[in-house]
Amino acid sequence: MNHAVTHPYIGYVLKRYPRFSETFVVNEILAHEREGTKIDIFALGPVEETHFQDGISQVRAPVTRLNHKQHKPEAVWQLMQQGFAQLPEFAEKLAKAECTVHELAQSIFIALAIKERGIEHLHAHFGTQATTVARQAAIFADITYTFTAHAKDIYFQYEESTGLGKKMRDAFATVTVSDYNLAYLKEQYGSDADKTVRIYNNGMDLQKFPYNGFGSRERHILAVGRLVVKKGFDVLLESLAILKQQNIAMRCTLVGGGPLQEELSAQIQALDIGDVVEMVGPMPQPDIINMMKTANMVVAPCVVSEDGDRDGLPTVLLESMALGTPVISTQVAGIPELVKDGKTGLCVPQRDARALASAMQRLLDDHEMCETLSRNGRASIEREYDEDRNAARLREIFRAATAGRK
Repeated sequence: MNHAVTHPYIGYVLKRYPRFSETFVVNEILAHEREGTKIDIFALGPVEETHFQDGISQVRAPVTRLNHKQHKPEAVWQLMQQGFAQLPEFAEKLAKAECTVHELAQSIFIALAIKERGIEHLHAHFGTQATTVARQAAIFADITYTFTAHAKDIYFQYEESTGLGKKMRDAFATVTVSDYNLAYLKEQYGSDADKTVRIYNNGMDLQKFPYNGFGSRERHILAVGRLVVKKGFDVLLESLAILKQQNIAMRCTLVGGGPLQEELSAQIQALDIGDVVEMVGPMPQPDIINMMKTANMVVAPCVVSEDGDRDGLPTVLLESMALGTPVISTQVAGIPELVKDGKTGLCVPQRDARALASAMQRLLDDHEMCETLSRNGRASIEREYDEDRNAARLREIFRAATAGRK
């Protein structure tokens, strides 16, 4: 059947699905489905959140939820018995498996599903647990796999090695989301990273983010993201305190939830800026988009945390630029590839509250600069971050992987 050759049947392996912060996974799957690709999703852990993007409801791919922890030895044994009966050279491969018993059971389960359903290729997001399981399942089922490496999975200093080099070596290809990441992987992993390619994965469905030229906007600063160290929201609060001291009129909304909520609330009190900044918790994406359309700017003051974790390329920046709202961010990881200082946004050094305050003041007062950044930002998104174009590049990799197996 010709259709199967054009669009291989893909299994997506994800640690959790859906996740509120992983809009890019949903967008990517929807882009594949628009082109007729058949996809099954394997979720390795339970859903932990209560809020989800509106796009989730449009995904047609069925979701198989796997047991997160294996508490019954007999269930694992039963999976192994099925493996011996149904999977090629299972005993030999089992002897060489490098993973925990939980990951092993999930790998066997997925390998059996691959055989039963006719899945031709696996793709995982993040080079940690999801890729550990995808790699082992692909070995058991004798098919190819690829994975996308983002940020934490590349830079975070885990207590035990995640075997990223081995995963890149065994994968048909590795995708990463910025030239910065690509250069780092090649430098750190040498020949293991030879099959790594850069595809900006935070693709945008541009119809969902129509350009809204920068007209008259209220002096509203918007920041969106999980309340974690790498987002740098503590620096944003310091910058707002500087602007308030200078009697500069503005207000700020901080959207998102997370472990630093109490700490940031306490900082707002200590800096006495409760009258200019409001923390509103997580919000549905359509509501965030509406706020973005009218905001003077969106600020993402990202930092590299002490454990090496950093943001690869925050989706909120792409969404803002697509909508025509000027952005300010920092010189961290792949961000300067998107936010080109003075051209597509303003890009300041990380952890520099004065530089950030100065950039915010500039956008509050310079209407012409905002109009320029608005136009250039949208043009950059159309050129590099069109989700259908980027997903098509990923499907070319899937096709090449499966073509060699037929």
